[in-house]
Amino acid sequence: MTALTAAALDTLDAAVEVPGYDRSAVRTRIVHFGVGGFHRAHEAMFLDRVLSAGSTDWGICGVGVMPADLAMRDVLAAQDGLYTLVTTAPDATTRARVIGSITEYLYAPDDPEAVLAKLADPETRIVSLTITEGGYGVDDATGAFAPQDAATLADLAGSPVPASVLGFLVEALRRRRASGTAPFTVLSCDNIQGNGHVARTAVLGFAERKDPELAAWISAEVSFPNSMVDRITPVTTDETRAEVSDDFGIEDRWPVHSESFEQWVLEDAFPLGRPPLEEVGVQLVDDVEPYELMKLRLLNASHQAMSYLGILSGATFVHEVCTDPLFTGFLLGYMHEEAIPTLRPVPGIDLDAYCAQLISRFSSEAIRDTLARQVVDGSDRLPKFLLPVVREQLVGGGDIRRSALVLAAWGVFLEGRTEQGDATPVADRRLDDLRVAVAGEAQHPGALLDYAPVFGDLGADERLRTAYVEARAALRADGARATMAALRDS
Repeated sequence: MTALTAAALDTLDAAVEVPGYDRSAVRTRIVHFGVGGFHRAHEAMFLDRVLSAGSTDWGICGVGVMPADLAMRDVLAAQDGLYTLVTTAPDATTRARVIGSITEYLYAPDDPEAVLAKLADPETRIVSLTITEGGYGVDDATGAFAPQDAATLADLAGSPVPASVLGFLVEALRRRRASGTAPFTVLSCDNIQGNGHVARTAVLGFAERKDPELAAWISAEVSFPNSMVDRITPVTTDETRAEVSDDFGIEDRWPVHSESFEQWVLEDAFPLGRPPLEEVGVQLVDDVEPYELMKLRLLNASHQAMSYLGILSGATFVHEVCTDPLFTGFLLGYMHEEAIPTLRPVPGIDLDAYCAQLISRFSSEAIRDTLARQVVDGSDRLPKFLLPVVREQLVGGGDIRRSALVLAAWGVFLEGRTEQGDATPVADRRLDDLRVAVAGEAQHPGALLDYAPVFGDLGADERLRTAYVEARAALRADGARATMAALRDS
């Protein structure tokens, strides 16, 4: 077994692809906040391809701001920024490549000034983000900037040294404006509808509270392209590390295992230039929204649909439910009867084939993605993935029965027990408030729908309330599988 370092690349198993470019010659022009599994399976992988094709101007400087990022700092330092990306196709074909596009990493609490200097450097052309839905501080119900996290609030209160991502971005843009340096492009790679618009709202909202003149300059000068990102990437586990060791002879402290499928649809709006991403499989388009809605309302909403019902019925893994005809029938019914009617035409995409491909992707046992991973912060995810479908179907008089059942399953899930009596894997930043809302169901059926931070005014719709209350009663009386079967047969 070989410890992964730059010096060891030539000694690795021939089955493992390694960077063929001179990493010492790479110019770092992209700064990325939030170096996690998805970033390393997606953007960093695409940029590794760009570098391999000869465009050596587009290396990545990763930045971490959270205490949890300490581990990534230490791993990347020990491994010279390298890591192993293992991809598995639905037919179980597996490939491994060492990714070399992360050429620097800064842990902000170690040296905030170093991060600001990197952001303010004219060489930095793009700052990309995977900071999760909660990292932007944009209220789901109102669409306004309303931060809740301590770091952002401290920065807004006048902390002399930034601690939040928004704090670093706005201070760096202030410095670039003061020095006459053109602003970098802010590229959100988070799985949020209109992620560029959300990033713009967050940065402008922060800047307006600090310096309205700076906010006006950012509004006029900074580009915030939208993007649609797609690649199923489970959390790295000790089992992942053991598989990389056993199958490829590599001691990698933080490898990434993802599906083979990849998609990145990107609005082409980069005033200071961009990598030639169109040459390595990225779709550059004028309008991302049709692709984005397709993915969010079909793939991501299906994650929510399968997970709450699957967990309540006793399942653990995605492939367990997605090889079960009852669940796949339910998911395809949701896709075709509720989600697709809300979509615009998607250029170049056959939606029937896309839905079938999703089921194939979900059913891959080799990925071993967990249902629990898909329901973290459901109160952030449901308003972005499923509730827009419900809202449009209500306006158009369309079917909402499956969506209402998913919302009812979420409510039962929040109560904390599966049908077998096991604890549900609840992890939500609003959990205390959600549990209070759910507790009200006993006396006031539909009480969860009154929780405005998630539902806004949607919960007052009588058709939704009726469908939700009926679905919840069926779940309590008959269980998830019987309720899905009854819906199928109705």
